[in-house]
Amino acid sequence: MPLLPHPVPEDLRRDPLPLRGRTALVTGASRRGGIGYAVARRLAAYGASVYLHHHVPHDAALPWGADEPGEVVAGVRAALADPDARVVAGPGDLSDPDAPALLLGDAAERLGGLDILVANHAHSGRDGTLDSIDAAMLDTHWAVDTRSVILLVQAFAAARTAEPGGRVVMMTSGQDIADGMPGEVAYALQKGALASITRTLATALAPRRITVNTVNPGPVDTDYLTGEDYEFIAGRFPAGRWGMPDDPARLIAWLATDEAEWVTGNVVHSEGGFRRWPPEGLG
Repeated sequence: MPLLPHPVPEDLRRDPLPLRGRTALVTGASRRGGIGYAVARRLAAYGASVYLHHHVPHDAALPWGADEPGEVVAGVRAALADPDARVVAGPGDLSDPDAPALLLGDAAERLGGLDILVANHAHSGRDGTLDSIDAAMLDTHWAVDTRSVILLVQAFAAARTAEPGGRVVMMTSGQDIADGMPGEVAYALQKGALASITRTLATALAPRRITVNTVNPGPVDTDYLTGEDYEFIAGRFPAGRWGMPDDPARLIAWLATDEAEWVTGNVVHSEGGFRRWPPEGLG
């Protein structure tokens, strides 16, 4: 291997473990096929200790089913890059208004503080069109998809008062692009609220040096679609494949590093060029 003509300047060198010594809470990290699991593995691979939140009854009631929490923990633990880092896990029904603060407090206590919050969880199912939604659907999605996230951010900010700095990443779903999500009105409404509040939260927490960003991962293969519908969606990506959980996970992990300290208040789209019109329409 040829020698470099000169050493790389110190201020341009990249730490191979940019999150060494950091601690993170990732919510909704209960399935090995999900985005939360991929995010947790990336953070662990970057050197962080990670707390995995799960709510098994939610996944168990859906077609894809639930994973054993111990298997999820083992998968993230296998990605740990720092021998001093740890992986712990705990349950939480975030529809309970008291649960977000309790969850964050448990994570901070067990990890010895908390530097990073990735609010990845969401309520799936029991949604519909404008003609079919009802008050219960709207209230359930509000409680889980929006209220709990704001309460988590509030608790995270309170926990960081002794030491300024921190990272918050929320998740949205592209509901503000093209034709929106007319078949999932309750979900789109609450995810749209997170996108809308991103700048406000970032401004509120800027004096504490806490960055707040929201990621739209686009369609991601989390084992919820198969067959012709799966192939149809794959064909709308220029790469000819779905987004995979590690695609947004790489972006989220970078937003948690010091390299992203100047990025805040943004909704970042990580969609791989997904086309919301027929590919043949490109001519």
